[in-house]
Order: sequence, then C-alpha cells, then structure tokens
Amino acid sequence: MTTAVPSGTPAHQAHGRPSRRLARQLALQMLFQHEFQDQNPSWQENFWASQSASPEVQTFTSNLFLGVITNQPEIDRIIRDFAIDWSLQRMPVVDRNILRCSIYELLWEPEIPAMVTINEAVELAKLFADDEARRFVNGLLDHVLRAEPKLAIKRSQNKQKNSAPEFSDPSLTS
Repeated sequence: MTTAVPSGTPAHQAHGRPSRRLARQLALQMLFQHEFQDQNPSWQENFWASQSASPEVQTFTSNLFLGVITNQPEIDRIIRDFAIDWSLQRMPVVDRNILRCSIYELLWEPEIPAMVTINEAVELAKLFADDEARRFVNGLLDHVLRAEPKLAIKRSQNKQKNSAPEFSDPSLTS
C-alpha cells in the first residue's frame, strides 16, 4: 500500500477545511505499512516523502495512526468481542485496519460524530476493499456503536440528532 491516494480523492472539503477523508486514507495506508515494514526505521519518512498532504492532513493522519498504535490492545479486544466467528489474524489486513481506525475515532475522538466515523469507514472499504468488506465493516461498527459500554455518550448524541426535527417552527416555542 505504498501507492498514493487515488486520484479522484479531493484534497479539501467544502469551505477550505483539510480533508479528513484523505487523512483517514493515509492513516489506513500507514497502518498497512506498519504491519509489514515496522522493522524498517525509515518507512514513515519514505511514506511522507511520497505524499503531498497539507500539514493539517498530516497532523490528523498522524493522530489517527499513533492513536491506533497506542490503543491497539483495547481496540483489538473490541474487534475480537464483536467479530463473531472471526479472528483478527483471519481478517484481511485492510478490513482489520479500517476497523482499528474507526474504533479509535469512536472511542477517542469525541468531536467526530459516530455516524460520520461509520460512513467514512464504509467509504474506505468501498475504495480499498470489496462489497463484502463494506458490509462487514458497516455491520461490525454498527454493532460496536449499539453495544460497547464506552460509547454511551456517542449513542445518545446519535439518538438526539436523529430525533431532532429538521427545522423548527417559531410558533411552537414560547
């Protein structure tokens, strides 16, 4: 996974904000390389030399990568708990690392809404994996969101957002 991000990937989102989607793609690529090149001390330097990401994208990418690495035992425990009949070793590397990035975001990035994290994980699976992986990633993350005790706050935020009216009628307020 040493290739650059696909050419159709926008470098920035609306309003000029750095693309978190691009950062997620780069973090996924870094995690993939970490599994195979961790013994090579210059792999991260070589990785960044082949990318033209903005400093903001590099920062978010690095935060995701280091967050996953730092919290990997807890993240992997959650994956094992929710991936019925699947071991981490049997999962394709890309699927496993999409799940790791997403679970890190769900647990340790409180400002990112849960549904954004899950939708972005599905987009990564569409881009780097197949339809089966997309369904697997979506289903597992949905199950984690619904059942992981540490995600109670994100569940309640998700329910509040889904139950909030799309517009407010001023005549209904006093």
